[in-house]
Amino acid sequence: MAAQLITALAILVTLHELGHFLAARAFGIKVEKFYLFFDAWGFKFFKFKKGDTEYGIGWLPLGGYVKIAGMVDESMDKEAMKQPPQPWEFRSKPAWQRLIVMVAGVTMNVLLGIAIYTFVLFHFDKSYLPNENVKDGIYAYELGRQQGLETGDKIIAINGKPFERFDDAISSRVMFGATINVLRHGKPVDIKIPDDFYKTVMNAGRGHFIGPDNITTFSIDSVAKDQGAEKAGLKNTDKIIAVNNDTIITEGQLKDDIQKNTGKQIDLAVSRNNETINLKVEVDTNGTIGVYLNPTYPYVGSNYAKKDYTLVSAFKYGISDAIEAMVSNIKGLGKIFSGKEKATDSMQGPIGIATIYGGVWIWKKFWTLTALLSMVLAFMNILPIPALDGGHVLFLLIEWVTGKKFSDKFMERVQVVGMVILLSLMVFIFGNDIWKHFIK
Repeated sequence: MAAQLITALAILVTLHELGHFLAARAFGIKVEKFYLFFDAWGFKFFKFKKGDTEYGIGWLPLGGYVKIAGMVDESMDKEAMKQPPQPWEFRSKPAWQRLIVMVAGVTMNVLLGIAIYTFVLFHFDKSYLPNENVKDGIYAYELGRQQGLETGDKIIAINGKPFERFDDAISSRVMFGATINVLRHGKPVDIKIPDDFYKTVMNAGRGHFIGPDNITTFSIDSVAKDQGAEKAGLKNTDKIIAVNNDTIITEGQLKDDIQKNTGKQIDLAVSRNNETINLKVEVDTNGTIGVYLNPTYPYVGSNYAKKDYTLVSAFKYGISDAIEAMVSNIKGLGKIFSGKEKATDSMQGPIGIATIYGGVWIWKKFWTLTALLSMVLAFMNILPIPALDGGHVLFLLIEWVTGKKFSDKFMERVQVVGMVILLSLMVFIFGNDIWKHFIK
């Protein structure tokens, strides 16, 4: 967990600070330091100097920084600011150049997030299921049925807008509230999803909502090692015909019946060499028994057939997924400020993020979470809080519009206020992490 978190932070922080660094150098601004992680109290793992800049790695993995000459930042170098402004300093440059320097870090994180999402789609996913190819309609699992969806419904639009990928029907834009437009027995029906549905899905899992699993013929592709199915003696040549005496017709029904018995033992009837064999299988806490299914589609051609990502389509949907990730975080923060969500339940610190990465290094999961964090970092940094990039951007925009520059003394005081806010928030987040993951 720690290795994945530190690796992700190293990537995100380095690229963020590189944005500031490159923008500053492009405008002839001297950069005195470029550090991955903080060298608090002067301790660092190593350093070297090239040109005017000292590069190094600090010991505190909570971020990083570039020290830009002539800028009031977290270093609070008051002595340097007392000297007359020099042409290579940040404070000597016009407002529009300083503004570009400040937004460059966030811009890098957005571009990085898009690039990683594109990479995940093109390299790992490779293909997607077009919504138009879900010919027999969805299978509505328990959470879907609770919202009024039915097995066989054909989703035609979300909020009145058609969409290409079936996975977009189970994305966060639906979980945060949407209207799902479906065809039911040839007639249009609108299903309203409440804006707090994401909490239900977070607790149960997206696999309990809907899926393209209304498939009548399927077989076992393989059996996972050391899980319930293998321990019970299930083989990949078996055909599952019943769960707890409930005859299985579709793939969705099989998953549904297993999910209903999460953490319990089920009676599984399978057909093997034209004989019916009864097995007792343990269902794990995730509602699975450890079998991978191979659907045998009843129609020739495009029915449920997937479509390969091209580099262009992967980039297109990479942008879409990145924007959706940021919008979801904006909505989540909005719910905290409106009182609809508790900060203690919704906010995660380094410990909480590490547990999401998990103790097993799975590359697709690692890159997907890192892309998400990149978009979260971009959003959090652009918030108009003093000491964050967004705080500097706010004051620079005011200066640009009014033509009046804030004094260095004022900016120093604002920086102190911002640091107090950020340190207080950090203490709260760390305390909340310790409470949730160790004490509670």
